[in-house]
Amino acid sequence: MSDSTAPTASRETLENLVAEADTGARKPSGPVKRLIFAIALCWALFQLWYASPLPYLFNIGVVNDGQARVIHLSFAFLLAFTSFPAFRRSPRNRVPVTDWILAGLGVVSAGYLLLFYRELSQRSGLPTTPDVIVSVVGVVLLLEAARRAVGPALAVIAALMLIYIFAGPWMPGLLAHKGTSLARASSQMWLTSEGIFGVALGVSTNVVFFFVLFGSLLEKAGAGNYFIQLAFALLGTFRGGPAKAGVVASGMTGMISGSSVANTVTTGTFTIPLMKRVGYSAVKAGAIECAAGVNGQLMPPVMGAAAFLIAEYVGITYADVVKHAFVPAFLTYGALFYIVDIEAAKAGLRGLPRSSTAPLHHSFLRGLMTICGLIVLSGIVYWGIGWTKDLFGDAASWVIGAAAVAAYLGLMRYKARHPDLPHDDPSKAIVRVPEFFQTARTGLHYMLPVVVLIWCLMVEQLSPGLSAFWGTVFLIFIMLTQRPLLAVFRREGELAAHLREGFRDLASALESASRNMTSVGIATAAAGIIVGTVSLTGIGLVMTEIVESASGGSLIIMLILTAFICLLLGIGMPTTANYVVVATLMAPVVVEVAQQNDLAVPLVAVHMFVFYFGLMADVHPPVGLAAYAAAAISGADPIKTGLQGFWYEIRTGLLPFIFIFNSELLLIDVGGPFNLTMVVVCSIVAMGCFVAATQNWLLTRNRWYENIALLLICFTLFRPAYWLDKFQAPFDVHPAAEILSAAGSLPDNETLRFRVMSQNRAGEDVEKTVRLTMKAGKDGADRLRGAGLGLAPGDKAMVQTVRFGSEAAKYGLAPGDTITGVLVRAERPSRYWVSIPAFLLLAALVLLQLRRRKRSGPHPTVAAMARP
Repeated sequence: MSDSTAPTASRETLENLVAEADTGARKPSGPVKRLIFAIALCWALFQLWYASPLPYLFNIGVVNDGQARVIHLSFAFLLAFTSFPAFRRSPRNRVPVTDWILAGLGVVSAGYLLLFYRELSQRSGLPTTPDVIVSVVGVVLLLEAARRAVGPALAVIAALMLIYIFAGPWMPGLLAHKGTSLARASSQMWLTSEGIFGVALGVSTNVVFFFVLFGSLLEKAGAGNYFIQLAFALLGTFRGGPAKAGVVASGMTGMISGSSVANTVTTGTFTIPLMKRVGYSAVKAGAIECAAGVNGQLMPPVMGAAAFLIAEYVGITYADVVKHAFVPAFLTYGALFYIVDIEAAKAGLRGLPRSSTAPLHHSFLRGLMTICGLIVLSGIVYWGIGWTKDLFGDAASWVIGAAAVAAYLGLMRYKARHPDLPHDDPSKAIVRVPEFFQTARTGLHYMLPVVVLIWCLMVEQLSPGLSAFWGTVFLIFIMLTQRPLLAVFRREGELAAHLREGFRDLASALESASRNMTSVGIATAAAGIIVGTVSLTGIGLVMTEIVESASGGSLIIMLILTAFICLLLGIGMPTTANYVVVATLMAPVVVEVAQQNDLAVPLVAVHMFVFYFGLMADVHPPVGLAAYAAAAISGADPIKTGLQGFWYEIRTGLLPFIFIFNSELLLIDVGGPFNLTMVVVCSIVAMGCFVAATQNWLLTRNRWYENIALLLICFTLFRPAYWLDKFQAPFDVHPAAEILSAAGSLPDNETLRFRVMSQNRAGEDVEKTVRLTMKAGKDGADRLRGAGLGLAPGDKAMVQTVRFGSEAAKYGLAPGDTITGVLVRAERPSRYWVSIPAFLLLAALVLLQLRRRKRSGPHPTVAAMARP
């Protein structure tokens, strides 16, 4: 059967696919269904109460962070055992008694920490026999819940870690350690915040749930379909328009979906059939959509759950994570957009007809929104209305809130004067692209909660959880009032019926968010077992020794090994769990090896390296879930779809290697406006050249030497300092005694680099290069203390103190380390001079291909379409 005629999956099949991956495949009926719904609803309501200021305002139901994590995991246990069947042959239409027993034991095991909270805190490290029994039961149940809700890989890895804790004395060579007692291990894993109830579960409790809820509410309110329709109206008339619409729609819906599978299905059910109808093969249509769906978690201002963990582990704000992710996200989506255009050019495809002819300025505005999208919305909020903070001070939030409500009422009144947009039926033979402004006006009010979210995150600089709470509150207000308001403005009546429908949508969204969070909560808790094992056994040192031996001290080989580990673990684990495991085991190793290679890599660059490759695991065979979802829609072979999607994703895999060696791509130490402009321009052109080389097409099919030239241009523009470093070192080494003056002279948020004699994890003396970010301070010593580093008095620059959890501690500095030299940026020509020959070579390639394309004439498909 050919690609074009292959059967596609039904809507029910797709919903089951998403359910098995994210929310559980069990679908009971009757009282059990209502009970599970009530559990999910209670979880969502608890999280909203916990995030709100109401407990502190009324001094009722105040829950501290540790207690909230316990309650969070209790709800996850309940839904994991009742929603996810134990085996393939287990019943789907009812919940067996054994699963209710397991769910109850899970709640009791977690609730034990709440019931005896005070007693446990008073005997920390001295567990009693009941403590140990409850801990063992809780850990075993967590492993089983992880097997069901997340997959066997995470459960197996966590179980192996637990075995390693006790088998240490009998392990060979480097893997040997003294072992520990059952009481000590159970206390570490279950009774403290060093294991299961650690940082990862805390981020799931305090941050991730609210963003998943925010996305679920947006979807139920109708924003998901609106974003898809809007993207199609923007791009449907261009060459390969439906595929381009799929890329942009995935970028927009990616902010409201933390799941690669759900993102792929949401946009793919609309865009994949359209791609096939305009000429894309089923394999390529599915591959484009799964690549776009996976990359949705990279798109600011709201990213996947792992982004919040990055902020926690690196010790920076979420706003900083968004800033660092901005250029790479823009590049990866822009590159996929270019890939789509290349595939359309190869096949000679054309866009679809538009319903009406738009004026020129309308086309210009469509193009502007296509290029900028939500990134421009973030800029408008930050710079366009951020000045109100200076004008109104603390009252600015009230002013913006009132303005948002007024804007909402105005937009609903404007929408009521126009008919709702009809939905396109993918089964029709001919599709016309709707007029852009007719589409846009039907859902402009969906942007307002995003504006509130961005305002809270970037202007008010509230915590991510509290920012999502206020965005969610405004979104709930919209869900409950949008239908009654339309009825009022259109004089239709039946307000009570419309209000009831809004409440039903709200309850459904709350349930959906809780069920989506089940696998995330279980995964982050199970990942805590790996974190606890590392701190209990010192396996991090073992990983350092093994990886260093395997890589021979080469940073490039080390990065390739790390990327391979991420892809391997991602076969059976979601992105969040994958990130926690690899970041715990491998990120410190990469930082240390880079330091010993005289390369001071920013911590956020290493963690984003792990994050990116963890995401790519959702595409590649044999278990790329997003590829299976896309193939189910397109009717193509899932392995072929995954391989094609992975080939498209090579562009995403290139970026982590680049920003390890060129941190300017993450907007770190960029310098002035000229350097910022050059970073963006050179990166865009470099990524375009890489795509053109890997797809073997620039303006026409490439010759082999043109591909080599394009890759050379790509490398030069991504790493312009590489060639200049061959002739002159980027830094001059100054005496260690100058460190205070060097720290005091740097601009705020710039990086101080210095060399230090320290000990590696094996206790060997090594010289390494370290970087610290210099915040505002009165002098050099004060700024160093701000980074967590205190120097001993005297002429010899020796480390006296290192503040726990500080940037200095994260880079492995310790009291007694000796600073051997300060690295000061050398006076040399701008590294961007080398971009001139690269741009000239690219211009020569373009002229060469233009001449060749002119001689070869139009594409055969286009010529055939032009014949009468």
